[in-house]
Amino acid sequence: MGKGKIWTRRSTRTLKKECGDRGVSVCATTVSKLLKDMDYSLRVNRKTIAETRHPNRNRQFEIINETKKYFEDSGQPIISVDSKKKELIGNFRNEGKAWTKIVNEVLAHDFRSQAIGVGCPFGIYELLTNLGTVIVGTSYDTPEFAVESIKIWLDEFGWKRYPCAKELLILCDAGGSNGFRPRLWKYALYQNICKVYGLSIRICHYPSGASKWNPVEHRLFSFISKNWEGNPLRSYDVMLSLIAGTTTRAGLLVQAILNEKEYQKGIKITDDQMKEININKHSVLPDWNYTISLN
Repeated sequence: MGKGKIWTRRSTRTLKKECGDRGVSVCATTVSKLLKDMDYSLRVNRKTIAETRHPNRNRQFEIINETKKYFEDSGQPIISVDSKKKELIGNFRNEGKAWTKIVNEVLAHDFRSQAIGVGCPFGIYELLTNLGTVIVGTSYDTPEFAVESIKIWLDEFGWKRYPCAKELLILCDAGGSNGFRPRLWKYALYQNICKVYGLSIRICHYPSGASKWNPVEHRLFSFISKNWEGNPLRSYDVMLSLIAGTTTRAGLLVQAILNEKEYQKGIKITDDQMKEININKHSVLPDWNYTISLN
């Protein structure tokens, strides 16, 4: 190795040749065994380091668990929400493998210009019933789209399942369209849900860098990804069908709805508009925990 180089990438065949150049006769299989004896093995990268580990991370998890228990005991609905990454709709390669009799022929490149459109899935997972709803948008993932997705869920399923609901707990990430920073997220919740239905909404955000603990990720989106892997999302109907066809042995059932409304990016909420909202920031970690209600 060159001066100052402390690591190298070599195949077992290359190492075999280099050993031979130094007068040591050894086969590639033996090289592999010797490496394993020294605790070397082929490994992939593991995502375990959160670059934004907040000092109040554990306390927030405790608050979320306490709040969930309160809502469970009172029989009030709990939903976990988040947006899944946008998908190009068209004859494009989808990661993974699927059982088929013939190979799916897809385009060699994923050019946006060759797509029918984009699918922006917003997931709503119900913790008390193990049911999921995915609203597939065709526009932008904005706070307005996030709130309207929750409103669609309420109109289509929420009120039927929780006819006596007075409060709604929303668990969501700290960033994105439903993050704790966007003013439009809070303003739209107040205008489109609190004022329309009279519901009191309690929001708890997962700490920064902890989105994988949000139930919608590992109880809904992970299974949807497994269900559609290897299947090109050639149309919105195909996408909706694959989402709605997702089930688990634990009894997960999923509904999928297409939302073709166009959403505008960059909507600003003024200070005066924010004053219209009746928002109660909680005493502990108020940026991540607050209640929006009529009074």
